[in-house]
Amino acid sequence: MADSVRIDKYLWAIRVFKTRSDATDACKGNKVRVGGSPAKPSKEVKPGEVIDIQKGTVRYSYRVIRLLENRVGAQLVPDFAENLTPQSELDKLRAPVETFFIRRDRGSGRPTKKDRRAMEHLWDGINFDAGEDFTD
Repeated sequence: MADSVRIDKYLWAIRVFKTRSDATDACKGNKVRVGGSPAKPSKEVKPGEVIDIQKGTVRYSYRVIRLLENRVGAQLVPDFAENLTPQSELDKLRAPVETFFIRRDRGSGRPTKKDRRAMEHLWDGINFDAGEDFTD
């Protein structure tokens, strides 16, 4: 077995990303860090290193235990990587998503011009705080 593996291949193998190209794109987009510094897809990882991955609003952390090049089942992942992600980060996954939608009865068809104006009037009446950021 090799003493190092490409990080994109490793992240795919331990099921952090569904495809290897997703792992490569995350590395190219500066979403993956090894030891605090950004990692290119070809970066070689070794046992003991800590990998930080930013996926959406959550920052995952993993410690490399053993190396592998082929994808393994989800039950075997703890043999190869230790999940160091703090519970506070995992709680972000269950945070309620605040959305606003207008309920329309099923089968009522498309909104009429009058309905659309009423919806726009309702939207204009909502006052968002200027301090909140609604972009992702």
